[in-house]
Amino acid sequence: MNNNQSFAEVIEGTLSNWIGQSWKWNNIPEFGSLVITKNNNVKAYGIVCNIQTGSNDPARKPMTYKKTEEELLRDQPQIFEFLQTKFTCIAVGYEQNDSIFYHIPSQPAKIHSFISQANDKEYKAFFSNNQFLNILFNQQSQILNFDELLLAIVKNLHEKKCLHKTNLHDFIETFSILSKNDYQKLKVFLHRMQSVMPNFQL
Repeated sequence: MNNNQSFAEVIEGTLSNWIGQSWKWNNIPEFGSLVITKNNNVKAYGIVCNIQTGSNDPARKPMTYKKTEEELLRDQPQIFEFLQTKFTCIAVGYEQNDSIFYHIPSQPAKIHSFISQANDKEYKAFFSNNQFLNILFNQQSQILNFDELLLAIVKNLHEKKCLHKTNLHDFIETFSILSKNDYQKLKVFLHRMQSVMPNFQL
């Protein structure tokens, strides 16, 4: 998937999150990745926190065939016509007049607005500040696998070379404060963080 190339559109939205549907069922965003949708002059940022792939027809559910995907595409291509991918994004901020605000936008994502992946420049700009963590922690009850989401974000940032010691330490400090200085929780999280970026020295 090319960065900044639209691949989905919003089909449902609230102030705190929106649901997108990929135009192609197998064009799937990464868990924890940063995506963007626009409403007039406002660029809304969201983090993918859940993904679901399945049939768009309740009467036609996927079943096993004991065939590879290549064999199914050759022998029964029609079964792929009923597949769809939906994903939920937590709203973590917006950009207006070239300034990024780490607040929930004043309006929900516009239905049928296009969704694209953030490019490297947008990643670096948005994640240069850890205020997005406040929004995530405030919506923690709405997010399944919350710690997994945070680890996925760290992994994506590491792979995009957006992490260095200073901002990583700021991330850890903010995580600790928002976790109410729970030492055991922080210790486990740091151990797991090291596993997703083994070559990085904390």
